[in-house]
This record gives sequence, structure tokens and C-alpha cells, in this order.
Amino acid sequence: MGRASKELRGLSWAVAVCLSLCSPKVAGAQGQNQGPPPAAMGSTAASSLPDVLNLHQGAALRISVLNDAEKRLDRQALAKLHCDNPDNTVYQTTKSDSETIFFGLHYCKYDLEISAVGYLSVHKSVEVTGYVDTLNLDIILQRDPMAVDFDAAGTADALMSPRASKETRRAVKALQEGHFKEASKHLESAYKQAPSSARVNFLLGYESFQERNLKQAEAYLTRSTTLDPNNAQALSLLGRVQNMLGNSDQARTVLERAVVANPNDVLAHELLGDAYLKEKQYEKAREQARAVLARKRNEASAELLLGQAEGNLGNTREAIEALTAYIQAMPTSPLSPQVHSIISQLEQQPVENRGAAAPGIVVSPVDAESTLNTSDEGLSTKWQPPGVDDVQVIVASGVPCPANQVLERVGKRMQELVDNVRQFSAIEDLLHERLDKSGSPSSRELRKFEYAANVAETPPGFLMVDEYRTERYTAAELPDKISTSGFPALAFVFHPTLQPNYEMTCEGLGEWRGQATWLVHFRQREDRPSRIQSFKDGYSVYAVNLKGRAWITADTFQVVRIEAELVSPMRQIRYLTQHSVTEYAPVYFKKKNIDVWLPKSAEVYLDFRGHRYYRRHSFDHYMLFSVDSQQTVREAKHGPRGPGSTTPRKHKYWPA
Repeated sequence: MGRASKELRGLSWAVAVCLSLCSPKVAGAQGQNQGPPPAAMGSTAASSLPDVLNLHQGAALRISVLNDAEKRLDRQALAKLHCDNPDNTVYQTTKSDSETIFFGLHYCKYDLEISAVGYLSVHKSVEVTGYVDTLNLDIILQRDPMAVDFDAAGTADALMSPRASKETRRAVKALQEGHFKEASKHLESAYKQAPSSARVNFLLGYESFQERNLKQAEAYLTRSTTLDPNNAQALSLLGRVQNMLGNSDQARTVLERAVVANPNDVLAHELLGDAYLKEKQYEKAREQARAVLARKRNEASAELLLGQAEGNLGNTREAIEALTAYIQAMPTSPLSPQVHSIISQLEQQPVENRGAAAPGIVVSPVDAESTLNTSDEGLSTKWQPPGVDDVQVIVASGVPCPANQVLERVGKRMQELVDNVRQFSAIEDLLHERLDKSGSPSSRELRKFEYAANVAETPPGFLMVDEYRTERYTAAELPDKISTSGFPALAFVFHPTLQPNYEMTCEGLGEWRGQATWLVHFRQREDRPSRIQSFKDGYSVYAVNLKGRAWITADTFQVVRIEAELVSPMRQIRYLTQHSVTEYAPVYFKKKNIDVWLPKSAEVYLDFRGHRYYRRHSFDHYMLFSVDSQQTVREAKHGPRGPGSTTPRKHKYWPA
């Protein structure tokens, strides 16, 4: 629309978070303390056990979490402590010494569950019989055989240079955190130094697999298995990739090598069983399913494999039992309707034929990989991260997510944020890049802004956000005439007022930068209004429907990271891509003695009218304003005086 500026408005919490035009010396401002307050040992979740845990009396339970080598675990673990009488549950996470302490335990027979990503969970019964007991427990976690072992080295690693080893370690850390763009950068550097490293080639193959670049993944993994022919997990992943590419013969051959290299590799047995199933070698498929269940009981995907094999062998009763076990373990799986259909077909078999090893109905293979979207190559290009639905998240095996509790607790955190932080400001640094078709920057600009905002909630459940940004430029003079605001605000999707507008699914226990986190997938509901973000082009305003994934701390239920994107391209305005990655960090305000989780950074990838852009917003120097400061309120309400000032934007959140 000529020189009309484009605005990406976020009607969410970050609109209030990082906005300041006020000087840090304004009366009523509280400066950010340089150091956090002392951390409490074994801090508990917001809702503790009021009748069971009392910090001033009762027993203490000290838990040390070790790996199978009886060394401290290299990652954060989640401890869940439950008492039936009264019915209460509390979560804590281990600290840097791989320990956590529950204080104030009263008489009860507790159920303790310890979980960590990449390890099998441990359940233990702990009985407290005295108020002054101090119980010490060492919990040893066994590595999950289905998990990728990033620390496994190839045979050529001893020949790697120190620089290549350093880049590889950095890449492993980024991969563990799901930061694939950063991992790719380090792996490319390591590959230049050590192209013949089996480990580097495996990690490149894994990174390509996660980004759904299957041909490239196959090439790297083939080279890795050539350099290290007995690396079972490299063989397993190569077989999986070849199976997804439709090369079932090659996949079967590679997977047969994998189970020979490591007979205890559960994933290899399962993938080989799938390959046999597709080739109609049903007895061999059943054998592999049983091998999985012998090593890992109640593995849902193995029950699915076993049910299909038994059905095609004519063992109807056994097939129904296995498929029913899958449904019970995975009631919300996208495959559940198809499995229900197979069960219905089997149940229609004549009773006299059930259990007989005679030909029954033909059970078509249910391919779990078919639920993965590998067709959209646009989401696999290097200029932006893979889509939120195109990444297989890494979660702890067998750890059920208390979805209702997670959503309730994180909703309370958002409500606390509104109650505690009404007015605040921050300094924003903006990096803006215009990208060419290959994703490389063709131009780059740096800007600095001051942000300020007011957040308020008025009856009956209205959220009001007034956003202020001031700078020397009008919106039309901003880089590429695009004004972005509100991207750090996505955490408000979890506010109780806005939660009903989204479909939310807790995917399991993951981790982010060493923290144990619950992973929650959200998607705008079609039957609810979109109130988080809007797109303004000239005088036209369009609602933006978002989907994404949030990382929420497992013990305190704080949002630490949100990745979000468009539900679908907005082709009517040629707005094809918006992908944002926002990270949050605690900011300690000494005067109020509170930690407030505010945006630390927000990366934005845009494809608009045939042009691609990358932006990085960084936030610092937070100032919290006292609500009784009339000067602050007056300045925030009317905005600053002088050239370059902008009119505040008012945003409303309607009750659900």
C-alpha cells in the first residue's frame, strides 16, 4: 500500500514487558538488581503440600540422582512426591549437585518418582515414621534405550583436533536443547576440521533428520556407518530415514545390522519389525515386537506392532489384546482412530476363528511415521527453524504429564504477573536483516529503543495493555517500514482469560538449557476469536492465528521459552511465514523482593510479499514502577514530551 507501514502487533504480555520511554532516573522506578536472591534449597512448586509439608517441622528427604555409572546425573531431574492421605503432590527439580531436598515431611507413605530426559523413570516408596527423621536416598537412573545417546563417540573421534572436539561439544549441547540452528553452525565448523569423524557425521545426520532434510540425513548417516560399521544408533537412524524415504529393502538390511551390533537397542528392534511388517514377514515382525516388550514392558508402539503382526497371522484374540493395550496407553494418539477401526474389523471375525493360527483379515500396516509432515520443504530451509509440528520433541520415556495441573499452575503464574507488574520498562536492541533467497543477509540495520507499558485487569476479566515505544523514527521510517511489537508477549496465551481460545496438549517432560520442563503445544481454536496478535497493513487489520510450543519449568511452572508460528499462511496479504522464538529469564527486583520472568530475547523470521526478513529483539535494563508514583503514571499515560514521541497503543483481551 505505497509507503504505508506494516505493523505486527502482539496483543499479549510482551507488549507490556519490554517497553520504555522513561529514563531509569524517573521517580518511582526500581532498578534491576545485578544478582538474584539466594536460592532456597529444593524450592517447591507454587502449590506445595500444606497439610504434609511444613518447612519448620517434620522430616527431611535428601535425594541424590546418579547415572548407571553411579556418577552425578549430567542434567536436571524431576522429583515427584505424592501422598494419598491427604491427597497432595509436589514437584521439585535437582540442583547443580544433582540433589534435591524435601523439607517438613509428616507421617505418610509417599510415592516418589524420579524422571529425566534420556533415562528410564524410577518409582520408589518412602515411608516417614518420625518428625525428626533425615532420610537420604541415592536414586540410580538407567539410560532409556529408545533415546539418542549424544555422548556416544565414533571410532574416529580420537583423531579429532581440539577445535573440532570443542565445536562438537557445543553442537551436542545445542542439539540437547533443541536449538538446531546453533547446532548446525557448530557442526559445519566441526565437519571442516574432521570430515572423517563418524560422530560428527552422525550428529549432522541427526540434525538433518530433525529438520526433515531426509536425503541429506541419509548421506551423512551412510558415511557415519561406513566409518563406524558397528554404531548401532547410527544404523538405527539410517534405517529409519531409509524407511521414511520408501527404501524398505535398504532399511531392513541396515536395521538387521543394527540389532546384531546391539541386541539391546530397543528402537532398532521396533524399526526392524516395522520393516518386516511392510514386507509381509509377519512372524519376523512379531518376533521383533516381542523382543522390544521383553526389554521394555508396556511399550505402546511395540504393542501396536505386535497387534498388527498377530492380526495378519490370524491370531485375532492376541491382536485385539495388543491393539487395546496400545489404545489404553495412547488414547490421544493421531493413530487411535485407525487402530480402533482395525479392532472393530477383528471383532467382526467369527468367534470360532479367534485364536486360531489361520488366515484372517488382512491388517494394513499402521505407519507411525505417516503422522510426521515431511512434504513442506519450505520449513526445512536454513533461513528459518523447522516448523513446530515438524520437530520430534525429545521427552522422557514413560513420564505422564499432569496436563490439568500444568495449565492451572502456569495460568496462576500469568495472573501473578498481571498482579505484580503493572508498569515497567526496558531497553530494546533490534537487529533487522533482509535476506536473499538462500537465507543470507543482503542488508543489516541496528536500532535501539526504549519501551514502557501499563498492564491492567478490570472486571469482568478484561485485560488491558497500553504499549509505548519511542524513538527518533516514525513507523514508516523503521527498517523496511515494518514495525514489530508484542512478540515477547506470547506467554499470555496461558492466562486463564485466554487459555480457552487454544487447543493445548502437554507433550511430556523435556528440558531446556539444563532445566527440566513440561512441553505444551498450543493451537488457536477455529471456533474461538484470535486475541493475541494482529497484523496491520495501512488501514487494514488482520487477526493472526498462532500455534506453537512452550517450555514450562517442571517445578515452578514458569514459561522459559515459546516457539510460535502461523497456523497457516495468510495468502490474501502474501504473508507466508511468521516464526518466532522467545526466551524468558527471571529478573529480580530488590524493593519488592520478587522474581519476575520477562523476555530476554525474541527472534522473528518473516516472509512477506516475496521478501524474507530476520529480526532479533534483545531486552535489558528493566525498571519496575511503583503504582503509587503519580509522576510515573502520568508519564506513562500521556507519553513523553518532545520530538519523536509516539502515541501509545491500547490492546484489550476480552474474557473467554
